[in-house]
Parts: sequence; C-alpha cells; structure tokens
Amino acid sequence: MMLQKIKAFVKLDVKTKLMFLEAFLFLGWGRIMKLLPFSKIAPTLGLPMEETNRDYNEQEKRVLASVSQSIHIMSKYTLWESQCLVKAIAGMKMLERRGIESTIYLGTAKDERGLLIAHAWLRSGPFYISGAEEMERFTVVSKFAKRISARQIKGEHYG
Repeated sequence: MMLQKIKAFVKLDVKTKLMFLEAFLFLGWGRIMKLLPFSKIAPTLGLPMEETNRDYNEQEKRVLASVSQSIHIMSKYTLWESQCLVKAIAGMKMLERRGIESTIYLGTAKDERGLLIAHAWLRSGPFYISGAEEMERFTVVSKFAKRISARQIKGEHYG
C-alpha cells in the first residue's frame, strides 16, 4: 500500500509535489505553533475579531482549491497531530505566501457528554479552506483576519 502511494507521488507533476511539500512543512509549523501558549500565537494570526471580505477573483478560486486539497491530503501523512487548528494555520500561511487574505475562526460547542470542545476553520473569500465539515456545530468565540498589505502583494504569485 505504501509503495503504491510512493509511486503515485513520483508520477505527480513538479508543481503538485512542491505544493504537497509546502503543505507538509506548514502543517509542521502549525503543530509547533499549537504547542505554544495561545497568547503567543494569537498576534501572528491576524487582526483579532475582524474578518476579511468574501470577494474573490477566478484565479484565486483555483489556488484556494489547491491549497485546501494539499492541506487535507498531507495532514494524513504527518507524524504529528494535524487537526483543525494546525490545518487552519497551515492554510493561512500558504495563502499569505500567495498574497491572499484569509480569516481563521475559533469556535466552541458541547459534545454528546456535555463537555466543552473546540474547533478551528479557515475561510478565504466565500470559500472554506479547512474545517468547514464541522463548523456549523460551533459558536464562533474568536476570529482573526489575515490581511495582505500592498507591500506583500508586490511579491504575489499564484501556485
């Protein structure tokens, strides 16, 4: 089974391999960030209690889908836990590198036993990059808008 996956990876085009590698590295970064006290990572997530707009252009739509797919696929192959917050941070960083704004949402809910649980998800424009499958169950308690400055956009690239 692993040999088949390795063969499939080898057959991928270079652009896809690089996207998967980037997702893997940023999932690692997200996991490291999750180990730190939240008060230390919160300032890196963007403007607290703000959201980015829901507009997008057609070129961004393909990039958003590619980033989302890469994160979801590679999260299955990390040697560490790569759940919702780790995926959201990784996606945010990948989009930031491409000059695309995003918003991370943090929510809470109660599970079937009445215990408090948390979830994180990432949105860019009208699209959810990660965490959308469960977000409806959660009440948003915090959000962070990662805006892109004109200086950052100057080095913009898609892909």
